[in-house]
Amino acid sequence: MSRTLHIAIAGAGIGGLAAAALLARAGHRVSIFDQFEQAGPVGSGLMLQETGLVILGALGLRETAEALGSPILRLWGISADTGRAVLDVRYAALRQGLAGVGIQRAALFGLLSEAARASGAALVASTRVSAANPETGMLVTAQGAHGPFDLLLDCMGVRSPLSSAPVRELPFGALWATLPWPEAGPFDNTALEQRYQAASKMAGVMPSGRVQDGAPQSLTYFWSIRGDAYPDFRAAPLTHWKDAARALWPDTALLIDPLTEHDQLTFARYRHRTHWPAASGRLIHIGDSWHAASPQLGQGANMALLDAYALSRAVGAGGEAADIAASYVRQRAAHVRLFQLMTWAFTPVYQSDSRLLPWLRDWLAAPVSKIWPTPALLAALVSGALGSPLRRLGLSAGR
Repeated sequence: MSRTLHIAIAGAGIGGLAAAALLARAGHRVSIFDQFEQAGPVGSGLMLQETGLVILGALGLRETAEALGSPILRLWGISADTGRAVLDVRYAALRQGLAGVGIQRAALFGLLSEAARASGAALVASTRVSAANPETGMLVTAQGAHGPFDLLLDCMGVRSPLSSAPVRELPFGALWATLPWPEAGPFDNTALEQRYQAASKMAGVMPSGRVQDGAPQSLTYFWSIRGDAYPDFRAAPLTHWKDAARALWPDTALLIDPLTEHDQLTFARYRHRTHWPAASGRLIHIGDSWHAASPQLGQGANMALLDAYALSRAVGAGGEAADIAASYVRQRAAHVRLFQLMTWAFTPVYQSDSRLLPWLRDWLAAPVSKIWPTPALLAALVSGALGSPLRRLGLSAGR
């Protein structure tokens, strides 16, 4: 490292905290600006793929994350209309020993937050970033201007005020809840299971580990819902939704019967956009502030971790802000483009009002998915390995 940089990170999310830990460990002065008095996670459980786990390994966090999470060996979905298995992705089709990890967002946030703090990054809480000057390196907040900084990292997500690219709201989102794992139940604790009715209704159950050592095991339950239907969901008695959810997947009754209030289900509206250019002057976008997509392929957190590592690697190579930005984009752009395209293509197959796409999924794509080499390709897609993002970062899969 040729010099110590003063780096501002806007947003204490997964990408921002990972970047803070990596950069502060390398000796840079890092300040994290977050709007909340006490930074915390937003959302329910998520899936860590091998790509994200390797980055956590570089931070010394992989073993702890795997211990807190639940190993997922298979993604399995059944059409309620036909009873056919229309999604069956097994990680072992790509490599023996490969697995995803279902983890509570709070658990991952806690690991990364502690890593950033231990590395020497400073958290500036209760500070909402509203603007940035890419040329001077200044951040603007409600409390005034901060800086100048050598680099400004935008880790504020899809609705970041530092990003000018238009956001396209997708028609569907989902209701999410973190629930206790039932001691006696029909669910596979090594699989993300889903049930579909055409593409307009979908329910899922994913093992999501525990928030800390000794805590009970949990699962993440999700229910697909149109964004414009959410007000009706709120206005109607919760029993109306429960009836529909039980009808689609009767086994989930033991999960949703204890729910008594709408607020026990968190609504997430999905959005899709890619911000080009990914960097301008001293301002660099990371994670959803660069590339937001629906979570159909479960890549959001993993992409943010890959971005954070690529940025730290670019900073470590030295040079001015323009050199760092160019190196960062070279390492990540191809993978980002590929998965933005794949997510855009796959989302309507599982979340849309189309009648043709789910028919093709059930009667054409499902049988083809069992024919070599499709199982390995699907496992590569789900695990994030398609496009070899780790190789582009000088890393390899595995421990």
